[in-house]
Amino acid sequence: MTATAATTTITLPEMGCGTWAWGNRLFWGYNESMDADLQQVFNCCVENGVTLFDTGDSYGTGKLNGQSEKLLGKFSQVYEGPNKENICLATKLAAYPWRFTRGMMANAGRASKERMGRLDIAQMHWPTANYFPWQEGPLLDGLADLYEQGLVKGVGLSNYGPKRLRWVHKRFSERGIPITSLQVQYSLLSTYPVTELGLKELCDELGIQMIAYSPLGLGLLTGKYGENTPKPKGFRGILFRQLLPGIQPLLDCLREVATERDKTMAQTSLNWCICKGTTPIPGAKTLDQAKQNIGAMGWRLSPSEVDELDRAAATSDKQMVQNIFQTQ
Repeated sequence: MTATAATTTITLPEMGCGTWAWGNRLFWGYNESMDADLQQVFNCCVENGVTLFDTGDSYGTGKLNGQSEKLLGKFSQVYEGPNKENICLATKLAAYPWRFTRGMMANAGRASKERMGRLDIAQMHWPTANYFPWQEGPLLDGLADLYEQGLVKGVGLSNYGPKRLRWVHKRFSERGIPITSLQVQYSLLSTYPVTELGLKELCDELGIQMIAYSPLGLGLLTGKYGENTPKPKGFRGILFRQLLPGIQPLLDCLREVATERDKTMAQTSLNWCICKGTTPIPGAKTLDQAKQNIGAMGWRLSPSEVDELDRAAATSDKQMVQNIFQTQ
């Protein structure tokens, strides 16, 4: 089978929903009392066409192990509204140091599927090429086994650069397995994967759909945080203090475009990602946040507005810290 013969049968929606916060206590302050609100978020998203839900088997540790997947499984099974047939559950399987054989990776996928009741896209959470290159091949083989055995509808990758992406694409194509999606950190604060690595062009060439994670820069692109406003606790607060005020000109430009459009800064940021041909997966912990994100759909920034935001992003003094696992 040639490298171009395998094509995915899954089409991603205009926007998805990231669920890192659904189970993560350390970074996002999750607790079980939020579950009823999260069910409302899920329902609202699906009703409005946000049918892709992205999670990871590492989202939730200790007694909350696999919590995000468990919640998605519960929510999707009880949901009976519009677009039910379009729900797509995707999880990222972690490349833990103790997960090093194809069987272990396949078993991880089976465990995720059991927690969720279904698994549409299984993804490699990060490549190990930068530190344990010997580990990566077996894990990818295990991922491919899940597809061959009919346990998932598609396979995807996360944090892969063009060199490694081509390598995986060739490896999978030899088995007739298409790559459905590639996730990268992509936003007005993180244009590196596209502008520096050229990943969007390569994905288009290979028939892979690009997912933009952290499309709101962990909240910085919502306009909620400024130099003189309270910062989040923990790591996010430390990071925000480092990036502000260096990104203020970008935020000013974003605010101006959003005001002219009668949209919020968050909606404008997400629409910019959509205009770039990606599927952004912003998180939402409340119904208001979900509705805010949904307002980014159904319209498009003009080419001149996109160019204006591109220039502001390119000349920004600060950029979001890149994922340490992102490869070339």
